[in-house]
Amino acid sequence: MSHQTPTDRWADGAAYEAFVGRWSRKVVQQFLSVLNVPPDSRWVDVGCGTGALTQSILNMAQPRSVTSVDRSEGFIAYAREHVTDERVEFKVGDAQSLPLEDAAYDAAISGLVLNFVKEPLKMASEMARVTRPGGTVGVYVWDYADKMEFMRYFWDAAVAIDPAGPEVDEGRRFPICQPGPLLKLFQDAGLQNVVVQPIDIPTDFGDFDDYWKPFLGGQGAAPTYLMEQPEERRNALREHIRAHLPFTPDGSIHLIARVWAIHGLR
Repeated sequence: MSHQTPTDRWADGAAYEAFVGRWSRKVVQQFLSVLNVPPDSRWVDVGCGTGALTQSILNMAQPRSVTSVDRSEGFIAYAREHVTDERVEFKVGDAQSLPLEDAAYDAAISGLVLNFVKEPLKMASEMARVTRPGGTVGVYVWDYADKMEFMRYFWDAAVAIDPAGPEVDEGRRFPICQPGPLLKLFQDAGLQNVVVQPIDIPTDFGDFDDYWKPFLGGQGAAPTYLMEQPEERRNALREHIRAHLPFTPDGSIHLIARVWAIHGLR
């Protein structure tokens, strides 16, 4: 019987931070430096999640204001609690139909969201709509199919032991997370001078428990899939991954996480 693609859960900010938010924060520093948006700009963070990208804009970009939008009330509540700068306004809203005015922002950006929306072109077009002419639109997504390595080990294990694994593997679910499809998407959204490039960061784990425990938090595609499995299969997944990870002699694990970053001008 075919396995239905899981409904990814996005509500618990603390669990998301432990799973992937902490790594996203490292990516953001390089991403913002690539965009080179001038100080005193008006920003919008689309799909702001727990506020990692918003906080980095505040720390690095000297913005006039940041409007941060996410459809998850739980994530917005977490972000409001942890990002208290008076320049920020948080709103609940859909990335495919932003509750924002036309041409109101100098930069519209988004981290790790595009592939999870039903219609990515609508999201890219909405980001372009709310950006002024000449402003910057930028997005980054994980390279699920290759160099987002800690997730790649997980999904390779799922494919190996679950007949339905190929249907839920994010590398196969999200073909848009590659340079060619991303480039076409931004061009179709009417953006100019589009550039796609990789950003790599280290993801280091002290031991196997440090690697594995974040998958038990139930936030995101892989943890959602894991929590839907019977205990026997969860155990089999864990041991398959343990057998294939590249441990160092002291038991630590050193991997790479790659995003594809894309930006263009309105």
